This record gives sequence, structure tokens and C-alpha cells, in this order.
Amino acid sequence: MKLWKKLFPNHRPAHPYCSALIAAAGSSHRMEGENKLLIPLGGKPVLVHTLQAMEAAQSIQEIVIAAREEDIVRFAELCKTYGIEKPVKVVIGGKTRAESVLRAALEANEEADLLAVHDGARPFASPELIDTVVEAARVNYAAAPAIPVKDTIKVATGGIVRETPDRETLFAVQTPQVFDAQLLRAALQSTVDSGKAITDDCSAVELLGKEIYLTEGSEENIKITTPLDLFLAEAILKRREG
Repeated sequence: MKLWKKLFPNHRPAHPYCSALIAAAGSSHRMEGENKLLIPLGGKPVLVHTLQAMEAAQSIQEIVIAAREEDIVRFAELCKTYGIEKPVKVVIGGKTRAESVLRAALEANEEADLLAVHDGARPFASPELIDTVVEAARVNYAAAPAIPVKDTIKVATGGIVRETPDRETLFAVQTPQVFDAQLLRAALQSTVDSGKAITDDCSAVELLGKEIYLTEGSEENIKITTPLDLFLAEAILKRREG
């Protein structure tokens, strides 16, 4: 495999090795101090729903979780308790998202062609959505799911509206965001070295001048950030379970 990559660096196999990098090292400060990834959702911790989606996705071969040091043992135990059979690594995250994802990326299998970065607090990404984004990245090197923005967006400074962008051009980007492995590592390293703040991994890749291909996201693919999001998550789960 290594020799093949050296001879054909731009070749992308029909079924590339893809490692899922789970960003799970956040402080959960908007969840009133409670670790949102461990909050029960339908009888299982939020993170377990996320891991089970990655377990079910045909395109994912391994899982690397970036966690706070105090959560490493607990997260590893959850993988065993809930029968996650794919290879799993749990690593210590960094002070920023970019640092955490970079640490996970560096611990991914060296044979990985693609890296799929996913928020640990997005429990409802379906296996089908995950597989679709991975396939898009296989062809385009960088892809992410997104949904059209419904609200009118204003650009403002000092409390004064400066611009109203055309809503038809605006999209809310979700995860997993999937990239060529070498491209993502280079983009994250550059971001960390420069000290630039980013809110998603596409931003790091965009800073290198690379294009991101958008696939169809899902309104159910929410990120649990606040207590109110938990109520919505429970409603989504009940609807899925009929």
C-alpha cells in the first residue's frame, strides 16, 4: 500500500481507508458545566449515539476520539460497554478545536486516505449521510454536508447592519467534514502554527486555498450545545423510533 501511494500519490481507491476523528474535548460551558457528551439521550450517552453512527457507516474503518484527559477512561469504557467493534483510539485533545483534531489526525492509521472529522455532540448523522460525504471527498478531496439557511442573515458591526447577504448563497455547514488525510493534517498544522481561530475544519482547509464540495445535509443532524438542544434531540429520537 505504501509503495502504491508513492507511485500514484493522486490515486484514490474505490473504497479508501477512512478514519473518523471525533471532536470530544470541548468544555461544554454552554451546558451549564455538565459534560454534554455524557448526558443520557434515549437511555444512552450522547457520545454513544455518535459512535454507533460511525460504527454503522460502511465507509468508516476506525475511530479516533480527541477527549479531555479526565474523560479518556470513561470514553474508552463506553466503547466497550456499547459494543463498538471497529478499532478505537482515545487521545488527549488540545486547547483549541484545531489542536484537538490535529492530535487525532496524527494518531489515525497511517494507511488512512481520508479523515472524517465529526462533532461528538452530533448524535444524529445517519450512516447514509456519512457514507455520502466520504464518497464526495473520495472524488473531490474535501467535502462537508450542509443545509440551506432559512433565516435572513445580517452582517453587522457596532450594532449597525452593514450588509444583507443573498440567502440563496448561504448554507449551514455540518459534520462529518471529510478530507484527504495529508491535506487536512497540513491545513490544521498551518492553522495551529499561525494561531488563527477556526470554528470548523473546512475553514482550515479553505485558508490553504482549497475548495470544499458540499453535499446534502440533514435538519436532524443537529449539534447539541445548550439545554434547549437536548429537548430537540429527544424529539428527534422519538420520531426516529416511531
